[in-house]
Amino acid sequence: MHILLTNDDGVNSPGLLAMAHALKADFQLTVLAPDRNWSASGHVKTLDRPLRVHNVELSDGTPALSSDGAPSDCVALALLGLVEEPIDMVISGINPHANLGQDVTYSGTVMAAMEAVIFGIPGIALSLDYPKGSARDDTFDVAAQIGASFVKQLLAKQLPKHVFLNVNVPSLPLKEIRGVAITRQGTRVYRDVLVTRLDPIGRPYYWIGGDAPDGIPEPGTDFWALANNHVSVTPLSLDLTDRNTMAAIEAYDLQL
Repeated sequence: MHILLTNDDGVNSPGLLAMAHALKADFQLTVLAPDRNWSASGHVKTLDRPLRVHNVELSDGTPALSSDGAPSDCVALALLGLVEEPIDMVISGINPHANLGQDVTYSGTVMAAMEAVIFGIPGIALSLDYPKGSARDDTFDVAAQIGASFVKQLLAKQLPKHVFLNVNVPSLPLKEIRGVAITRQGTRVYRDVLVTRLDPIGRPYYWIGGDAPDGIPEPGTDFWALANNHVSVTPLSLDLTDRNTMAAIEAYDLQL
């Protein structure tokens, strides 16, 4: 089986290296990842300039490809023919921070998995709830082990059409993880503020800042799973239609 591995943190990230280690022993592996960090890039398709791809090596010597495109560009490049051999599954990650709730709409990690499903290939986004400010990197290996196990199990199954998985792993030793929870998206609480400053000649510029977001750990959600030391697996669909409200909107009787 042939796995395409990508991410949104760049080809030199420790999460990508850990995932490559976990996959290459059992699978044919192609690594094609951005040449820089594209975190919070969302679903990007580059149409206004050419894309460049270079042969590189990961820090352990594993051959890889890097592109100046976004994570979703990397997946599209591979599936459109840059990688000649058929690809059976796309893995995006390991992202060093969780992608929960509404984060998925911003996440380059998640959107790379979405791009795979647009092409009809199963996709998994894999993120680690890594403690900010921590120097530990050993839990990348735990997340990679879990990710590789999921790949083996899911290749033996068949994900529903147009569905991909958003997987979030608690930053814990494997023995402390209590199991797998199939979850729904929770509610992220953002605390963004607009910071306005002046450059040296008096022109305004802006930062979107604020305190770090958190989430509401309602039972059954991705936030709840991580708070209770479970791996969260959230099925996501390309179809964003809210069928529960279609009748209500029809009742508005909108007119031209």
